[in-house]
Amino acid sequence: MNIAYGIVAGLLALFYFYAGTLKVIRSRERLRPMMAWVDRVPLSAVRALGTVEVLGATGLVLPPLTGVAPALAPAAAIGFVLLQTGAIAVHLTGGDHRIALNIGLVAAAAVTAWLATRL
Repeated sequence: MNIAYGIVAGLLALFYFYAGTLKVIRSRERLRPMMAWVDRVPLSAVRALGTVEVLGATGLVLPPLTGVAPALAPAAAIGFVLLQTGAIAVHLTGGDHRIALNIGLVAAAAVTAWLATRL
């Protein structure tokens, strides 16, 4: 189980660390081609989401590696399930029906949460 968790959580953490960092450092104009929803959300909320994603990615990886506060790993994974559920709602209410990535991320985060409870 540790290997499976490491693979799934590691890939999920890489994705969220990258996406979160972009949301924190890039301007709205540079985010728009990848994330059409940024025009409907205040920039401060985009920055906050990016910060949450970076912290969540850290929470997926560091606790199992260090053995410190291991309960943070499933909490981070559940947080990503909730985050992507909200993202799906934002996409659909904005008329954007391209949610395949979001559904995949919900599934990966759910698997990660399940695997984290078995560590």
